Amino acid sequence: MKYIFGNWKLYLTDEQSGVLAQSLSALTFDTEQLRVAVFPSTLSFSRVAGMLSEGEIAVGVQNVGYTPLGAYTGEVSAHVFAQAGATYALVGHSERRHIFGEDTEATVKKMQACLDEGITPVLCIGETKEDVEENKIEYRLRRQLIPVLEGVNGIKEKNWLIAYEPVWAISTGGNGTPCPAVDALERHNAIRAICTEFGVDNVPVLYGGSVSVDNVEEYVTTPGIDGVLVGHASVDSATFTSLVEKVGQLV
Repeated sequence: MKYIFGNWKLYLTDEQSGVLAQSLSALTFDTEQLRVAVFPSTLSFSRVAGMLSEGEIAVGVQNVGYTPLGAYTGEVSAHVFAQAGATYALVGHSERRHIFGEDTEATVKKMQACLDEGITPVLCIGETKEDVEENKIEYRLRRQLIPVLEGVNGIKEKNWLIAYEPVWAISTGGNGTPCPAVDALERHNAIRAICTEFGVDNVPVLYGGSVSVDNVEEYVTTPGIDGVLVGHASVDSATFTSLVEKVGQLV
């Protein structure tokens, strides 16, 4: 199984999200070989989920609150998103960590909330440019991954995914520098080794960071890379359709 997940971030208005969802609603692919999901903004989630409910594309959320129902101004809980039909949720994305200051404790709580509500979380981890320069790549991966492996109940039994996204490779508008597949695979192997230390096996590991139609084949044809988390390239209908169709021909 290969995965293509499209993170729409905050590139689209609600109306634009609806237009994109409508254009993707007829997209078909072999669901036995390929799993496709998109992650619209919180405002657009219900609209997009409704428009894609009859098709083969799943819909996830970019962020969840770990609190339940109650007096939590500004939050949308995993419970609410689960009731609204969310299949997946991004957790620990570098933009949440580095721009909004989310810490490891929040990541662990969000992972737990998703698993408790039946949402499949996608744990995003990856090193910064400074980590690379200081030879701290595996150190950073361990710091982000081990608290989840140690602190989340059911982490060995329930379904979840990991997205390796080196912070330095993530584009801001499609102009980033992707991590070569050979280097990404080295990190993926390190991630799997850490999981194995804690008795966790068979967790799909995706690559994210400036994925495009031009380089997606490099990742999905590399054994050990289970798919891609696409950012800017996922918000253009023609580009994302071409990307899905290309991968569909390869798997």
